[in-house]
Amino acid sequence: MSDVLQSAFNAFLEELKNSESLIRLTVSTLLLILVVAVSRFLLRRFIRRNIQSSEMRRRWLIQLRNILLIVLVLGLVVIWGHELRTFALSMVAIAVALVIATKELILCVSGALIKGGARSFNIGDRIQVKEFRGDVIDQNLLTTTILEVGPGRSMQQRSGRMVVLPNSLFASEAVINESYSQDFVLHTFSVPFLRQHEWRPAKQKLLELAQKHSEPYLEQAKRHFARLSYRTGLEQPVVEPRVTIQLQCAEELHLIVRLPTKEHDRNQTEQAILAELFADDDYLGDYLPRV
Repeated sequence: MSDVLQSAFNAFLEELKNSESLIRLTVSTLLLILVVAVSRFLLRRFIRRNIQSSEMRRRWLIQLRNILLIVLVLGLVVIWGHELRTFALSMVAIAVALVIATKELILCVSGALIKGGARSFNIGDRIQVKEFRGDVIDQNLLTTTILEVGPGRSMQQRSGRMVVLPNSLFASEAVINESYSQDFVLHTFSVPFLRQHEWRPAKQKLLELAQKHSEPYLEQAKRHFARLSYRTGLEQPVVEPRVTIQLQCAEELHLIVRLPTKEHDRNQTEQAILAELFADDDYLGDYLPRV
C-alpha cells in the first residue's frame, strides 16, 4: 500500500514538473500574496488614521483580516484548482484501495469496538455466535478465542477444540451470553418421552431431584437474582425448580427441567439428575418389553 501511495505522489510531482504553466502558477501565487499583504498594510493604516472610536476601529480591523484571508484562500483555489483536483482524485483512489485492502481488518476493529461498547461478555463467559458456542478464554482487537462447548446447544461439556473468531462477527451477528448472571444461572435441559411412556412419574421424580440438587444454594441463588434484577431494573425471575411439558409432535413430549445452579456446575448437575432418574426405572411402561 505504501508503494501505491508513493507512486501516486510521484505521479503528481511529475505532472507538476512537466506542466508548462508551473512558472505561471508560481508567479500568480506570489503576486496574489503580495497584493493581499500590501492591501492589508494600506487598509489597516487607513483605518487607524480615520476611525477615532477604538471599538469601531477594532471591529473594522477584524473584519478586514477575515475578508483578506477569504480573498487569499479563494485566489489560491482559483490559481491551483486544476492541480488540486488532480491531487484529490489521486488521494480518493488511494483511499478506496486502502479501504478495499483492509476491509476485514476494519470490520474486526469495528466489531471489537461494538463488543466493548455493549459489554457483551467478559473472559470466562459462555457465549454463542452463529453456530460457534464456547467459553471465552482470550480476546484482543482482532479476534476472540473460545473453548468449544458441544456439540449442540443442549451439551454443557467442552469438546476439546479451540475456536478463534474474527471480531467482525460481532458487527453483524447476534451474541448469546449464557453467563450474563455470572455466579448462578437458571439451567434448562430437556428429557424426551413418547406419549405411551410412563412420563408422569418421571415428571414428578425430575421435580424432586431438581429440588434436591438446588436446595443447598437455593436461598443464595434467590439473593443473587434479586440483586441482578435490582441492578438491571428487570422483574425478578422465579428461581424455584420447575418441570414443564412441551409437545414436539402428536406422539412425543419433552419434560423441560429448569433449576438454579452454579454457573460452572451446569453439566455436573444435569448429569447427576439424569443418572438418578434412570437408576431404578426406565419409565417405558408396557410400551416395550423389558429384558
